[in-house]
Amino acid sequence: MSILEKIDSPEDVKRLASSRLPELAAELRRVIIQTCAANGGHLAPSLGVVELTIALHRVFTTPADKIVWDVGHQAYAHKLLTGRRDDFASLRTLNGISGFPKRHESPHDAFDVGHSSTSISAATGFAVARDLDGRRDKVLAVIGDGSMTGGIAYEAINHAGELNKDLIVILNDNEMSIAENVGAISTFLSRTSSSEFLHRFKKNTELFLKRTDMGGHVLQLAKKVEESFKGLFTPGMLFEAFGFEYIGPIDGHDLPMLIETMERVKSFENAVLVHVLTKKGKGYKPAEKNPALYHGVGPFDAETGKILKGKGGGTSYTAVFGAAICKLAAEDERIVAITAAMPDGTGLSGFSKEFPERFYDVGIAEQHGVTFAAGLAAGGYRPVFAVYSSFLQRAYDQVCHDVCLQNLPVTFAIDRCGVVGNDGPTHHGAFDISYLRHLPNLTMMAPKDENELQHMLATAINLGTPAAIRYPRGNGYGVPLDQMLESLPVGRAELLRAGNSAAVLALGAMVYPALDSAAVLDVEGIELTVVNARFVKPLDEALIVALAEKHGILITIEENALQGGFGSAVLELLEQRGLGGVRVLRLGYPDSYIPQGEQSELRAMMGLDSGGITSSIRTFLSHQ
Repeated sequence: MSILEKIDSPEDVKRLASSRLPELAAELRRVIIQTCAANGGHLAPSLGVVELTIALHRVFTTPADKIVWDVGHQAYAHKLLTGRRDDFASLRTLNGISGFPKRHESPHDAFDVGHSSTSISAATGFAVARDLDGRRDKVLAVIGDGSMTGGIAYEAINHAGELNKDLIVILNDNEMSIAENVGAISTFLSRTSSSEFLHRFKKNTELFLKRTDMGGHVLQLAKKVEESFKGLFTPGMLFEAFGFEYIGPIDGHDLPMLIETMERVKSFENAVLVHVLTKKGKGYKPAEKNPALYHGVGPFDAETGKILKGKGGGTSYTAVFGAAICKLAAEDERIVAITAAMPDGTGLSGFSKEFPERFYDVGIAEQHGVTFAAGLAAGGYRPVFAVYSSFLQRAYDQVCHDVCLQNLPVTFAIDRCGVVGNDGPTHHGAFDISYLRHLPNLTMMAPKDENELQHMLATAINLGTPAAIRYPRGNGYGVPLDQMLESLPVGRAELLRAGNSAAVLALGAMVYPALDSAAVLDVEGIELTVVNARFVKPLDEALIVALAEKHGILITIEENALQGGFGSAVLELLEQRGLGGVRVLRLGYPDSYIPQGEQSELRAMMGLDSGGITSSIRTFLSHQ
């Protein structure tokens, strides 16, 4: 029996002989690699914190002690050590365990996470709640240096340092977020060479002073000022300025040192930050060599590291966007591309190489990214902010206040709209229509396929006003891509099929399933008009009103929450035009968070695949 098979809770980690801990670390890595090879997952982040996780559960006692994992994609070893070993093979699958900490899943998961930079805020809340209750348990936040590019982390540090509560922040420093970190803070944290400089300086100074008559006195003085001098060259200066006691940096893969350090800080009663240096992808050569690729990876061959190709015949929407913006930027020097720590994920890696002077990675700082774009636009440029739907939520106020209120020509290329798959509810793009379409001055559109995406990007950039394009994760349909990119007529839908029974208004990724459904129902004598809506805002009011008056029945289909979505916009139009008697069926996401699972599984579950759409329309029309 392996060591891991004997670990049913953190208490078993505490009882394990110290000499067996390296074996446990090796077994944890092996299981994580095998599971991610089968299911995909956040491999490199979790491999990097195996020893740190063992040390935490060796010293602290969860769930009484609270460990808040920032983002949580590094918590796989934590899950294996806290009673989920037997379920770990179901990681990130439908009805399986989550790829992120979930309170409903285990009492050892203190806080639900999935987005960056929140751990110190939540941990500060736990610390205050503990003190109000008069308890003595410990509270820890484990935050990566990539998450330290997010502004909320510094808001939390500022507050926590002032409170000076019994709080332990562990800075997991691997010089990476998803891609390599950017920004002045990252540069400051990565000054590991300063340690070598200080060591040499100290030794050389001691040798020199010992040879002089007054060297002894001077040496004593030097030792007293050593910590102050050291602070000028190390990250401790930053965190101590915020009111934290700073310890580190220490080797994040040295188990005895980690355990000794954790035992030490466990006795502290004030705010302390422990700076831990780790290697992302530790223990798996392919992930060590390319940590960005293996940050969040699909299924792969565990022996070779070769990524297994996904399904789908076309080029991904992300790749088409990346090629299109390069083509447009070659013709228009005003185009600037912005990403929030996602150059690969948003398709901007090619742009960054071709137009480095017009590419900006702002780090995990969506709020700043949007207002930065607004400043560029006010300065005469045409910025394009490429961002995931669920991450743009973090910058709502900036979209409203800094872009739309000033009617500035910023384009939002919103990737990963709709269900995104196994990352689950923290990453599904289920709400962007609802939180954007009501904003004045904003034009919003969604392409039916990858070719239309190209033209929508040209349309958005040429508008001269705020614009958003939403498109799904995954591959397109393999349609031919036009070489000439032209603006579409704003607010004009596309009539794809004429019928006499009812009109279907489909948006974005729902257009082709709607056409498939229409073909099936046509055989049953149900003739549907199918429209590619194209624009969420402005709607093609003339066409929608004409179809409503002709059919008396409209069906809207979207990959967005029904509340405030595209279908709601159609209902508002009908109400404004006095067409309240028109029967409307709205298909979209219900008023609930959507679980994890493959995209095809989730669309079928939500009734948004061609079969589900066919069934819903058939049932609806049978009751007319």
